[in-house]
Amino acid sequence: MAKTNTEMSFVEHLTELRKRLLIIAFVFILSFIIGYVVSPIILDFIKSYTFPNDVEWNVFTFTDGFMIYLKCSFLVAIVFTLPVLIYEIWAFIKPGLTPKEARATFIYIPSSLLLLLIGVSFSFFILFPMVLHFMSSLNQNLGATETYGIAQYFTLLFNIVLPVSIVFELPVVVMFLTRIGILNPALLKKARKVSYFILVVIGVSLTPPDFVSDIMIIIPLILLFEFSIQLSSWTVKRKSKRENS
Repeated sequence: MAKTNTEMSFVEHLTELRKRLLIIAFVFILSFIIGYVVSPIILDFIKSYTFPNDVEWNVFTFTDGFMIYLKCSFLVAIVFTLPVLIYEIWAFIKPGLTPKEARATFIYIPSSLLLLLIGVSFSFFILFPMVLHFMSSLNQNLGATETYGIAQYFTLLFNIVLPVSIVFELPVVVMFLTRIGILNPALLKKARKVSYFILVVIGVSLTPPDFVSDIMIIIPLILLFEFSIQLSSWTVKRKSKRENS
């Protein structure tokens, strides 16, 4: 007779955890290597998309180019490893869940990945080029010669793309916290004004100091929050329906 999750020993739990960590590490390393190989193609695409006016990248130290390759490889590895990581976490805790709970929590895997891809796409294809062109126009108005360091460029890229992508995970986080009883729709609605203020501060800090840019990031963030409230209400209703059935 197979052992249940409660009958598994501490050593068996550690063995199971070790196996899943090894799978995650293997996928990350393999993705990192693949990312390093395809980095020139990715970098050419980034440069052609965000710098259509053929502004040149420059390196100011001997290690700049190598570090950019590593950062690009790391980004590729994160994208490919994330769904594996989420799945392995779910598979590790699955034996302790009921069949209904397992099915209900499985939806967080594709949902979190989808929202991450939407956040990355929005921040890279819309927000980041907008920031670059705004800053470039200011430099041109000053009559300055545009000489951009590749290290500084990718620092700005990650500082914009990563925070925005993380914020796009808000609906899944709210849905999960509602399911385990930490949040509820009433609490979220009560905190709406404070949440709006925080989102406005985040939006203004990420965008150039002009009204159009601020609106383009603030509105999606507020819509994400409102969508999160609706998800929270839907989660509460489904949970109540299951408990009463």
